[in-house]
Order: sequence, then structure tokens, then C-alpha cells
Amino acid sequence: MPPQAEPAPSLPSQLIGALYTSRPGLWPTQLWFYLLPLGGRRLLDEGTFWLGAVYVMFPLSHVLYGWNDLADYQTDQLNPRKGNLLFGARMSQEELARLPRQLLLVQAPFLLLLGWAIGPKLLAWVAAGVAVNYAYNGKRWNLKGRPGWDLLCQSGYLLVFVLSSWLNDVPMLPWPAMVFGALFAMHAHLFHEVTDIEPDALAGRRTTAVAIGVRWSKLIVAALLLTECVIVAAYFQSAVVAGFLAAAGVSFAADALLRPHRVISEKTLRAVFLTWNLVVLASMYWIWRDAIFAQSAVTPAN
Repeated sequence: MPPQAEPAPSLPSQLIGALYTSRPGLWPTQLWFYLLPLGGRRLLDEGTFWLGAVYVMFPLSHVLYGWNDLADYQTDQLNPRKGNLLFGARMSQEELARLPRQLLLVQAPFLLLLGWAIGPKLLAWVAAGVAVNYAYNGKRWNLKGRPGWDLLCQSGYLLVFVLSSWLNDVPMLPWPAMVFGALFAMHAHLFHEVTDIEPDALAGRRTTAVAIGVRWSKLIVAALLLTECVIVAAYFQSAVVAGFLAAAGVSFAADALLRPHRVISEKTLRAVFLTWNLVVLASMYWIWRDAIFAQSAVTPAN
């Protein structure tokens, strides 16, 4: 007898799977990025604000990391950190086969609403996002497996700033904030690569971290953090943010010198991510109130 097809998963199980795919552990950072152009602006009674806030946390994360999971099956099977809300799903081949349809179903209603709010120029935003992710995840370019290019692709996160500005009708962030955002996304990605260096190497993926090793990767993370510190101090005059970035940069540099080949443990990594999320959540109101990154573009509220 021919093998029987597996029954379709229930709706609750599909929703839970979609939640895992979207990596809720990264939602606070996505929302933090979305808020940067909106410093000082009245928000809570504006429907467009809530539409964008929900979109960048779940639907946008769902398509970004879902597309990533489609290209990462082999690596994810070797990664012990996968399979949870913090670091994302570890999918079976059957689940991956259903994922493209799920991505479209989640995106469609939100893109219609965003198109209604923003207008035809949303098509340019979608095209840019698709181009970056295709270059990063697609088999033809596969930039995620090309040292250096995998980091440069993270500048695509600047599209969150663009979406926030368009949707909420505020000026674009000044160029130093854009540079800060790109460097921030790069250092965060390289840090992730260091934590995943072993499964990536086993799967044959040549990321920046795999190519240059743990010590140099940590030193580059430190250099990026210290550069962000200089930008914040020079252009945004925030001693608190600059001090936090400087402390983080020095810590990474010290770790690179004292533990040049040591990869952070899963237990410590969870603690780092949870602590970071608490810092992000605690700083959101303050970043918005003082319009730290948007002060040259938006007048702070009284």
C-alpha cells in the first residue's frame, strides 16, 4: 500500500509554529528600531503607529526569519540553540514545505493595509526588502555564505527606519543615525555568527565568523560598538547611550584577548539575550521622549 499522507496540522499548532519562526526574542529590538524616527511624536492614539509596530514585530520578523529558515535547514538541524521562542524554530522538511504558503498568508493582509496607509511607494519598499533577502538567502547569490557580504546585507534593517518614517509621516532619520543603525545591525549579526560558528562550520557555511575565527570576530564586534559610541557621542550627545556602547565594546575586546577561542555557552547566551531585551524595553520610552536619534529631524514633544 502507498504511504498515507500526514494529516494537516491544526490551526493552533500552525500559529505556534509561526510564532517560533518569527523569533519573539528579537521583537523588542525590531520595535526599538521602529521607534527611533518617532522621537517626541504623539503615538498611542494613531492607528498607523500600531499597524507599523505590530508589523515590524510579527509579520516582518516572520518573513525575514522564515526565509532564512528555508535556506538554513541543514545548519538548523545541527544547532542546539534552535527550537525555542528566543532563537527560532527548528523545522522538519514537511514544515518547511508548508512555510512559503504560510509566509504569503501572513504578509498579504498587512501589506494591503500598509499600501492603503502609505500608497504606491510601498512597492519600492517591498522590492528593496525582497532584493536584499534574495541576495542574502537565495542560492544564486548566497551572500549569507560569503564573508563580509553577510554583514553588509544587514544594512537592510534600515528599511525599518524608512517604513516608520513613511507610515507615520515623519522626516527620515539624519545620516549619522542611519550609519549607527547599519553598524548596530552588523555587530548584532556578527555576534550571532560567533555563537553559531560551530554548526555553521559543520554545515559547510563560510560566514565571516567561520572565515576569520572567534577572536577576530569578537574584535570586529568591539570595533563596531566603539564606532557606534563615537557616532552617538559626536552627533547625538547622549552620554548614557555612548557609555553603554563603550562598555560593551571594551568588554568584547577584553573577551577577545582573554578568551580568544571561547564561544559563549548556551546558558550564558540566554542570559545575555534576556538582559538585552530588558535593556531595550526599559530604554524605549526614554529614547522616544528625548528624541535622541531624531533630534535633528523631529522636534521633541513638550
